Amino acid sequence: MDAKKLEHFRGILLKQLRQHTQHILDDQATALEFSDDGAKDSVDASWMDVNKEIAFRLGERESQNIADIDQALLRMKEGSYGQCARCDQPIDERRLEAVPTARYDAACQAAIEANEGLDTNPTL
Repeated sequence: MDAKKLEHFRGILLKQLRQHTQHILDDQATALEFSDDGAKDSVDASWMDVNKEIAFRLGERESQNIADIDQALLRMKEGSYGQCARCDQPIDERRLEAVPTARYDAACQAAIEANEGLDTNPTL
């Protein structure tokens, strides 16, 4: 992949990194709001627990997104960004536009999902 295209994808990844970092900060603030909301009864306490759990799960998801972005940026430094980690073929640029953190080309991704039975959750 040429330097201009790499810089394009680096820009996309850095923008996504800033967005996901902000989401984590927002989720943490939300979780803190629920930490002592003065629940008066068991329904209020249950509602707070559910909201805390949702905020926690969203934070986990955002943290995973940040880790995926960090890995993609590392692959750029190593010179392997845009190469499938499974077959070493170039990943189609349209796929990278849609999923800039992709580690696999579409064919290998489909094979991985078929082998794992995860047809609805991509492994990037």
